[in-house]
Amino acid sequence: MKKYPIFLLLFAFTTTLFSQAYKFETITDLSATDVLSQGKTGTCWSFSTSSFLESEIIRISGKHIDLSEMYTVRQTYPIKSWNYVMRQGKAQFSEGGLAHDVINSMSQFGLVPNDVYTGLQKKQDKHDHSNLVEDLKTVLDNYIKDPKAYSGNWKTDVSDILDKNLGKNITSFSYEGVNYTPQSFLEMTGLQAKDYVSITSFTHHPYNSTFILDIPDNFSNGSFYNVELDELVDITNNALKNGFTVELDCDVSEKTFSAKHGIAVVPKDEKDYQSALTKIEKELKVTPEYRQQEFENFDTTDDHLMHIVGIVEDQKGNTYYKVKNSWGKNSDRVSNDGYIYMSEAYFKLKTISVMVHKDALPKKIKKDLGL
Repeated sequence: MKKYPIFLLLFAFTTTLFSQAYKFETITDLSATDVLSQGKTGTCWSFSTSSFLESEIIRISGKHIDLSEMYTVRQTYPIKSWNYVMRQGKAQFSEGGLAHDVINSMSQFGLVPNDVYTGLQKKQDKHDHSNLVEDLKTVLDNYIKDPKAYSGNWKTDVSDILDKNLGKNITSFSYEGVNYTPQSFLEMTGLQAKDYVSITSFTHHPYNSTFILDIPDNFSNGSFYNVELDELVDITNNALKNGFTVELDCDVSEKTFSAKHGIAVVPKDEKDYQSALTKIEKELKVTPEYRQQEFENFDTTDDHLMHIVGIVEDQKGNTYYKVKNSWGKNSDRVSNDGYIYMSEAYFKLKTISVMVHKDALPKKIKKDLGL
């Protein structure tokens, strides 16, 4: 038998310990609708939150309903436009939004099924909003520049652009042989807008308080409950283990977030960034202080919203969240049937916020937040 120097044996042991190809075991896998593609749009907020609500409908009633993402988008743009006009153009006007914008729209305008309002025009089979914001913003900027000289009504002009790109608004429809309005359809689903809470974790506001999160897409000035970082993890785990899925807003601009590999991790050592996409590498220990630093220096930004539907573990016992994306199922850019396995470390560092049903909160946290 060959004899090897002890340092080679230690190196081999270390390599075996950390650099194994991922093998995942499902721990929790909750019901969700099919993975979709948001196409050439910035409407992940509507796709992900609609998916979240679809899972909520399954949980509440067992019904599988494909909700219209674009109906919500259609209702939200006039509200964004009003905000932009009344701030005289000194506000962001973009395709972006947050989960609470879907809840706000649901509360005010109801919901409709996707086959009633697809948002696709003519012979389109994919969503493409390449020119939508530019067209809307041209109208709004022209009005802001000189309201008295503006010919016509800017609200009507905005509505006409939305009709052309997404389709005319609807007030009634038939679904499975029953006539509904958007509000009566919402009632049928069993969803209650008041049941959903947005939660974050930052140190620039007191814990167990609420504050308006200062990120560009929070045009509607939504308020968030602030909890300790470990509690943010506890809330997510408690929800998933008790049958509640979780809406997620996070940063996906990192080199180690890869839809192509279906993985999102935070290696401790930068040299492991590439290998960590396919093999287990030691991850960074994320503290509240470091998380806050990354938020304040804009290394963690509000990039993308997705939907957490389960928990998996690798062969070393490390926890990952099964995250449903909206970039389609499988292509040269997307694998794992459109899902991302996100490590707990990545979640702790790069999550902006989550949304859950208030009954998904651990009892102590629910009490601390006054819910």
